[in-house]
Amino acid sequence: MFETYSSISFPEYSEITARESILLLGTSKGLEIIDIDSILRIEAISNYSKLYFINGKSLVVAKVLSWFEEKLAHRLFTRLHRSHLVNMQYIRAYNAQGGSEVVLVNDERLTVSRRKRIEFKKAIYQLYGNLPGPVSKAA
Repeated sequence: MFETYSSISFPEYSEITARESILLLGTSKGLEIIDIDSILRIEAISNYSKLYFINGKSLVVAKVLSWFEEKLAHRLFTRLHRSHLVNMQYIRAYNAQGGSEVVLVNDERLTVSRRKRIEFKKAIYQLYGNLPGPVSKAA
């Protein structure tokens, strides 16, 4: 079940990959086992990505954002624009007035690009079902 190297125990690789809610990521310090559900958002920084977690911590890894987009396609992640991938379960609101933006549960605001708005709205409707439109005032 566990292999030991230099008195450090790691789960076997097959056990990690069998769990769909886990990512195994190499960092400058070694390996990180990441619970996908704990990721709030991922930001592109050139050839690196910065993962922001729901507990307020962050982690920089040498992976491009498109790698995460591919790996997390079956999860609740959607691309807001070229530099942000967000976990939809942590979106608290979507503001379409003025600039289009989402508000996360930690009160961060992220812009949704014009090219991604329709795709984003489809993803939200698919996740939460057919939501009613804005309520209009009766005359």
